Amino acid sequence: MRAAVCTHLSPDLSGLSLHDDWPEPPPPGPGEVLVAVRHASLNFPDFLMLQGGYQYKPDVPFIPGTEGTGTVLAAGPGAEHWVGRDVMLGARSGLMAERITLPARGLRAVPAGLTMAEAAAFTVGALTAWVGLVERGRLKAGERVLVTGAGGGMGLAAVQLAVHLGAHVVAVASSSARLALAQAAGAHEGLLVDRAAPQIPHRDIDLVFDPVAGPLVLPLVKCLRRGGRYAIIGFVGGRGEAVPLNRLLLKEIELVGVRAGEQGRQDPAAGARHMREIDARAVHMRPHIGLAVPLGEVKAAFAAMGAGRIEGKCVVGM
Repeated sequence: MRAAVCTHLSPDLSGLSLHDDWPEPPPPGPGEVLVAVRHASLNFPDFLMLQGGYQYKPDVPFIPGTEGTGTVLAAGPGAEHWVGRDVMLGARSGLMAERITLPARGLRAVPAGLTMAEAAAFTVGALTAWVGLVERGRLKAGERVLVTGAGGGMGLAAVQLAVHLGAHVVAVASSSARLALAQAAGAHEGLLVDRAAPQIPHRDIDLVFDPVAGPLVLPLVKCLRRGGRYAIIGFVGGRGEAVPLNRLLLKEIELVGVRAGEQGRQDPAAGARHMREIDARAVHMRPHIGLAVPLGEVKAAFAAMGAGRIEGKCVVGM
């Protein structure tokens, strides 16, 4: 079986390579399915896992890949109804291979209106946008939302969902091409920033959705109105400088941590509800696939992700 395998952790991704004869996955047991993977998409946690920089650290060797699509080939007792169906897949790792055995609870039907490639790139961004904006951010129609990294996969999902929910969206991006993508997705305003020394003139934002952090952190705190909320999604741009607590106190600002996948692991019923919510809105959150590569080019694709050269999402075909 062909698979992208990480044999050791390294900042330069030297531990990742294509294996043509990786062992086949085991046959499915009770409640499990064997799936022929069609597509997998890249996410920043995958990139961090290859370096040992993510909070979840699978044992090496491991196959990266947390979301994708495929066709169910076989099933164990209790999961037979999935056989032959095209499905979306979710796992903590393992999807950048031709086949995988996993619990059937990690499957969902492909939402109407999405291709298999789009569905492979849908869940992580859409789920994080839902949890960050709605569950943790308490977004209301008419509020002003500022989204950083708005031309990346995560940011675009947040722009699309916020617009769909009736918010006024300010998109922040570090390139004209990415800003154009966010505006095409419905953003009402666009702000081009220098990531090294960003300037954000707004002072009336209700909710910040920030997967970037780094030098943006303090300008983002300043842009919030009194009582505003800052949803911390990730640290693509680094951890950023320390925020003086008096700024939060004086403006009664809330800092809100967002771990969408962990919410579902801690509360499976809530996790299932979140999935239903995003699947029902899939046509309003269609991923933009900025790069599509075969499995043999996945290492170069991860390097492009690390260098910030991917607009929207990258999908890997098996």
